Amino acid sequence: MEFKVELLEDIKELLENNNGRSGKKWLRSNEVRELLDISRGTLQNLRINGTLPYTRIGGVLYYDHNEIIEVLERNKVNPIF
Repeated sequence: MEFKVELLEDIKELLENNNGRSGKKWLRSNEVRELLDISRGTLQNLRINGTLPYTRIGGVLYYDHNEIIEVLERNKVNPIF
């Protein structure tokens, strides 16, 4: 739970600094890992458990930027301070 909160805060900061736009609709795995500041294993776990939708074309995985934002919004936690 704490990891999710920290991840969401980091992502929110990245999006605010980028005005919520990556400039690209489809991101490759390395771009998603950089955006979310996560490891390959964490990204793989997000795929396996169905948290993060993706499209495979050939051997390349693509992630829709808007779907990443939707996943973050759906999993938003309002921490009590």
